[in-house]
Amino acid sequence: MKKALWMILALLFSFSPVLHAQGKTELWILGKNKGTVHSLQANGITLVDAQKTAKKLGGSVELFSAAKQIKIAFPGMYAILSAPLDEAIVNAASVKLPGEVVASGGKLYVPVQFFMLPQVQKALDRQITFENKALVVEKNFTLAYVNTDQKPSYTRLKLHTLGLPAPTAGQPNGHTVQAVFPGAVLKRNVSLRPKDSFVRSFSLTQRGKDAVLKIILGKKGKVWRLTPEQGELVFTAAARNLPAVSAAPAAQPAVQEAEELDLTPSVMAEEAARQPALSPAREQPVIKPAPTPVLTPSVPAVKEPHKMRIVIDPGHGGKDPGAVRRGSAKEKDLNLAVAKHLYNYLKKQGLEVRLTRDNDTFVTLAGRSKMANEFKADLFVSIHTNAAKRSAANGFEVYFRSDRATDKEAAEVAAFENEALQYEETHYSFVDKLLESLAKNEYMNESSKLAGHVRNYVYKEPGIGIAVRQNNSIRQANFYVLRGVKAPAILVEMGYASSPKDRARLNNKAAQKRMGEGIGKGIVSYAKAEGWLKK
Repeated sequence: MKKALWMILALLFSFSPVLHAQGKTELWILGKNKGTVHSLQANGITLVDAQKTAKKLGGSVELFSAAKQIKIAFPGMYAILSAPLDEAIVNAASVKLPGEVVASGGKLYVPVQFFMLPQVQKALDRQITFENKALVVEKNFTLAYVNTDQKPSYTRLKLHTLGLPAPTAGQPNGHTVQAVFPGAVLKRNVSLRPKDSFVRSFSLTQRGKDAVLKIILGKKGKVWRLTPEQGELVFTAAARNLPAVSAAPAAQPAVQEAEELDLTPSVMAEEAARQPALSPAREQPVIKPAPTPVLTPSVPAVKEPHKMRIVIDPGHGGKDPGAVRRGSAKEKDLNLAVAKHLYNYLKKQGLEVRLTRDNDTFVTLAGRSKMANEFKADLFVSIHTNAAKRSAANGFEVYFRSDRATDKEAAEVAAFENEALQYEETHYSFVDKLLESLAKNEYMNESSKLAGHVRNYVYKEPGIGIAVRQNNSIRQANFYVLRGVKAPAILVEMGYASSPKDRARLNNKAAQKRMGEGIGKGIVSYAKAEGWLKK
């Protein structure tokens, strides 16, 4: 028995990452120390606290501790990571990581290389490297100061360039050398004083679209050159004899000594642009970034031509009445009445349409989005009636889903509609949340467009009698019913049952028909704009 137990423990250990003591990883952003994040060492790989690192980089994070999964989003990209997998889902594609994601102490630790992925760097418009146990974030530069090499017979200043043409250099006076790098983007301004016999001081500054290197020669700095050497650009100053040039690429010819150039000397802003006090090792930019995981893109399915498919979702139903006000039909009945008018209008336009319910039955919020996906819907439109504590609140509104509500009122509307969850026996699993994330990021822009078309045509439709305000009737909020729909999705709030004026119009059968047709005309307008229907 003991032998079997030891064998089981050995197997578990062999498949688990070898974790070392928790440490700290520094984070440097644009030359400034932004503190540290907790990190681990696993099989020789550095793993960092995914949640804290992402937030320091300006990302949004959803952590599901029980499921050992995390969603990280930056502008234009999102990623799902799960322990103990060695891959990430980035923009719906699988990306291999150099090691497993690790769950420890209620946190998820990811290989630091995740934050160096091209997708992350593109989303942040930054260059990200891991240097000397620090995650370093810089703007997308093409020119950077590396270091100064002082020898008894010469002084060298080393620069790192990325795809730049050769600079134009010259000596406008006896003690000043100036070089202009056209179109260079500087990592950061530098102003230093070596104070030796060959170079007294120098500055490297961004001036508009160019970068300028200005060097004040020392007493013994009589001859100089600017040459490519071993993948860098090197300025060398000496008394008489310049040292031999290390193997330089032929593509960037040397700038000869005392090449004349008509440049106007500028006064160097001494020390004004001094770099932060970094260790010499950290000042050196990485020439060859560490290898990043290989992206294996998913192959999108070819979309077969078909009529536009639309799912209309009459909100609430059955045991869930929705908003209820004295002297008014229940919200579930108002929603269904308008949804049927919308259904009939769209069918007449030759579109394929389906209702999530066509009678007074209860459908779960997750079940509604599931119907849309099984129907392979191209649009999802959920019909609702609003309500508020204040009877003065009124008007038509249309929402698309976002984690952040437009304002407090939008958040309250979402909270009210999400109360339907109390009627459900089960809640969302992480798989549902993954689908929600994919749908939200991919279709948010199209959902916003659809909302605009619907708002505009309801505004134009005569006979409705409910206000449509042009400045704030399109809003964002976190509606559960829109989660997981693999298509542009909107939620329409036709008016407020809590408003006497709106309530009277919502209970008017002619206004109900006009509302359905107004929404339908907006959908048709969107379909024409997107090429589904001929204009």
